Order: sequence, then structure tokens, then C-alpha cells
Amino acid sequence: MALGFEEVTRGFSVEEALNEASRCLHCKNPRCVEACPVRIQIPEFIAKVKELDFAGAADVIAQDSSLPAICGRVCPQENQCEGRCVLGIKSKSVAIGMLERFVADWSREEGYEGKKVHAENLGMKVAVVGSGPAGLACAGDLAKLGYDVTIFEALHEVGGVLAYGIPEFRLPKDTVLKHEVDQVRKLGVKIETDVIIGRTITIDQLMDEEGFEAVFVGTGAGLPKFMGIPGENLNGVFSANEFLTRSNLMKAYRDDYLTPIKKGGKVAVVGGGNVAMDAARTALRLGSDTTIVYRRTEVELPARAAEVKHAKLEGVKFAMLTNPVEILGNENGWVKALRCVKMELGEPDASGRRSPVAIEGSEFEIEADTVIMALGTAPNPLISRTTEGLDVNGRGCIVADETGVTSRPGVFAGGDAVSGAATVILAMGAGRKAAAAIHEYLSK
Repeated sequence: MALGFEEVTRGFSVEEALNEASRCLHCKNPRCVEACPVRIQIPEFIAKVKELDFAGAADVIAQDSSLPAICGRVCPQENQCEGRCVLGIKSKSVAIGMLERFVADWSREEGYEGKKVHAENLGMKVAVVGSGPAGLACAGDLAKLGYDVTIFEALHEVGGVLAYGIPEFRLPKDTVLKHEVDQVRKLGVKIETDVIIGRTITIDQLMDEEGFEAVFVGTGAGLPKFMGIPGENLNGVFSANEFLTRSNLMKAYRDDYLTPIKKGGKVAVVGGGNVAMDAARTALRLGSDTTIVYRRTEVELPARAAEVKHAKLEGVKFAMLTNPVEILGNENGWVKALRCVKMELGEPDASGRRSPVAIEGSEFEIEADTVIMALGTAPNPLISRTTEGLDVNGRGCIVADETGVTSRPGVFAGGDAVSGAATVILAMGAGRKAAAAIHEYLSK
């Protein structure tokens, strides 16, 4: 049976949520809260679930998170809140992410709007560049404090990586994403799409001509990386960013859209992170025979275990300890195969993972007519190049302290634009810290 783009992971029923909530020990010093980048009061909201007070649970979460239905679906809880759960030491951690998703989904389905925020209008304008998780979190917190906030988004749809990067089967756009963006709008945040900061208008113009007294840059890391091997300019070679953007943002997976995308054939996805899994699972749904090519073993895969499990169950193949050295083309300039070498693991590198070493004489070919490079991303240099006095580091990331303060007075930054490609929840945490820093800056 062909796979569709409907959401794969089923949420909790009321009974399942109550059973899971009853497992929480309500620790006096909850380590789960310490491990949450946005500091959701986890035991407190779980206690509300246990009492069948789902509205109260939603209100607790809303104090710290603008995107609970999204975080409940895509955040790596196993490395954060759930990874620090006391129960997880000897048994299974409380499923905090699933409980957060349950509360958020209940709120959306029941039409619960939460407690109304009546912030005094401070009469000061703040611009937020980018409508991804960092920008949405920053804008939401600033609006609650009484600032006049406008988000500027370069694309035609709101959500940043949530819209263009994460597939429909992991994050439904018309229901989940749209609802959470609308909740931010209801705080009074204005959103302007199709505005490219650095081209349509610069940060200097926003501040000097448009009256914005502070700017938050949350533009993410959308510049794809490649290997630099021969054949990367052949027809049929995509970055994962382009492939996923065509499918997710431009709806190429739907028959009623004319966006071109490669369907069928043999696809090789190079990389082992969550983006590689997303690209491989998308290609599979488009009818392709799909293989993930990764230079280490499954133990070292950086993708979430759940995403790897789903990819395997759905039929994605894995070529481990395999590294591409050349992309081969036919006489018409289209990909026909991926030339690879087998690898073995040597001593640990700076990250602590064992370094892959090529095995001499082990070259072989993987037949493919499409190659998708999922090797990470870097920030787009447009804003740094058009904003005088804004420092960047050697990786092209904006230099900012842990509160988002940059080298340019009044300009703050956070999320992937500062850290490089990371997670949704870390970007949200950076956005919230920057909102607090902006408030302190403007209060003075």
C-alpha cells in the first residue's frame, strides 16, 4: 500500500493521557524543567491533566511556550525534558512531549483560546525578522509585554523551517501550524510576508526610517551545504532544503499543485540527521526507491531514534559506513549513480564521535537518478552583509551573547542564525531570551 502524507504519529486519547500523567512523580526539584529550553512548568501542567483540567494545563504551558502542538511533535524530548526525568533512570520516562501535544491538540479542537492577555501598550515598535520558531517565540513574548511587534517573513507563507522544512506527515500545516501562528497573531503581532530584509528593506531603514526601536534577527540557517565532490552540478542533484521546500511549502506532493519535483526512480539521500530522514521519507512517499547513505554506523546517527525507526518501517534502506566520492552522470547530464567508498571507524573526533576512515580499494557504486544532499545548513549572509556593524563568525553565524545581544546596538539575534542549524525548541528558547533582553534594553 502506498504511503500518504497524513500525519504518522497518533496522539494520546484522554484515557492514555490520564494514565501517563499519573506516572509523574511531581519532583520537588524537577530536572525536566531545567532541561527545557523554554522552561515550561512541566509537573504543574501534568498535574492539571491528571485533574482533567485541560484548560488549566493549556494555561500553564502558554506562560512559556507559543508553539506547544509543534514542540510536542518535533522536539527531541528524549535529549531534553524526558532525558532528565527521574523515572527514566530505572524505567521509562514520562512521555512529556506527547502530553504537551495532547493538551495543545485539545485546545485547538475544543476552541479554547486561553487566558486573555491585556498588556499596556508601551508605544514602542519592535521588528522581528523571520517567522520561524525563534521569531514567533520572541514576537509572542514581546507582544505580551505591550510592544507593537511586526514580523517580516521573506517567503509567502509563515512559519520558516516549520513551513518549508518539516514534512506534512510530521507536522500538518493547515491545522497545527496555522493554528499556532494564528495564536501569535491574536496577541497583536502583525506579520508581513514577501519582505526580504536586506533587499526589500534593510535593518538600518527599519530603525532609521520606519521607527522600529529594536530588531530581532531570527532568520534561521537556510543556506545548504554540499560535499564539494565531482558531479554535484549534475541534473538530479538537490539540496534537502530545495527538495523539502518544493514538497512542503510549494505543495509538490499534491496532485492539484503544478510544482515540479522528482517522483519515482532511485533516490540516494546523503546524511544522517532528521532532515535526511525527512527527505528520504518524503521521496519514498513520492514513489521512489530510497536509500540513506551515511559514513558512520547507526549508533552515531544524529537523527532522532523515532525518525530512524519510522524510516525503516516505511521501507527506507540504509547504506551505513558509506561515503560518496563522486556523482556519476549519463551522456545527457543526469545523475546515474553515486560512487562511494566503504568506511571504518577510527579514533574519536572533537565531537566525541569516532572518525570515519576510508577503506582503501573499497569503491563501489549505488545506482541512483536523484541525489539529495542533507549535510546541514548555514545562515544566509544577506542580513550581515547589509547591516553595518553586525559581526559574524567564521561560520557566517551572527555573533550574539546568550541573551541575543549583538555588536550592533538595538539589534538582537537568536536561533539558527546564531547557533547554526539546531532544534525548534532551542530556537524558541533563544527567541524568548532575546525578548527579555529587548525589554530590558528598551526599558532603559
